[in-house]
Amino acid sequence: MDLYIYPLVIAAGFGCGFINTLAGSGSLISLPVLIFLGLPANVANGTNRIGILLQAVVSARSYQKGRVLDMRGAATLAVPAMMGSVIGAQIAVNLDEQLMRRVIGGLIIILLALIIFKPGRWLKGQKEVMEQRPGPKILGVFFLIGFYGGFIHAGVGIFLLSGLVLGVGYNLVRANAVKVTIVFCFTAVAIGVFFLNDQIDWKLGILLAIGNAIGGWTAAKLALKRGTAFVRLVLIGVASVSAIKLLGLFDLAVKLF
Repeated sequence: MDLYIYPLVIAAGFGCGFINTLAGSGSLISLPVLIFLGLPANVANGTNRIGILLQAVVSARSYQKGRVLDMRGAATLAVPAMMGSVIGAQIAVNLDEQLMRRVIGGLIIILLALIIFKPGRWLKGQKEVMEQRPGPKILGVFFLIGFYGGFIHAGVGIFLLSGLVLGVGYNLVRANAVKVTIVFCFTAVAIGVFFLNDQIDWKLGILLAIGNAIGGWTAAKLALKRGTAFVRLVLIGVASVSAIKLLGLFDLAVKLF
């Protein structure tokens, strides 16, 4: 590999890990870089998971040390997410994801409106969280989120945060802690599918993972220090850019101007 590739991939991993830990959609940084370096889209999709896995480990550990990680809740919700992830990853091996990206972009716009116009729910959370086992509706939601995470991953953090805040009742900092733990679980099983289909470039994946881990650690520390208001602002910014990217509006603007 050329020398410039090393810092480029590590930097992409850092940006991906930082954004993923605070909000989501960090893969919108790392995936284009991997494709730019010559990887086919499906191999880039599989390779990207190596960095995400290590980033999730480092981030979850930081949140655990900060005493904001609800391991019981994370474990309960990770099960349906892992089941969905296996199916999504298997489909991703052969399917063009363009239509799904458009649909996801539209959904992110709806969620963005909820984040902006109902800030209290995202900042404060609920006093009682997961005192009872989640019902079929919540489990179904996390199965679908896991399916999308296994399929393409880009933007999945925003949907996880929405489910954890609006569905379960966490505030944004606690939701982020649970989110990265769930991401670790369903990414681990998705990697297995991509590995069996020989769709991982391990050299680039390890480089990406170094950057992801540093970015995830930095973001987790920042979230614990700055609190829910800061995380909400980051989430609004990331969700806005993600929706524009997924809907293809950025590419359209480039063509027009």
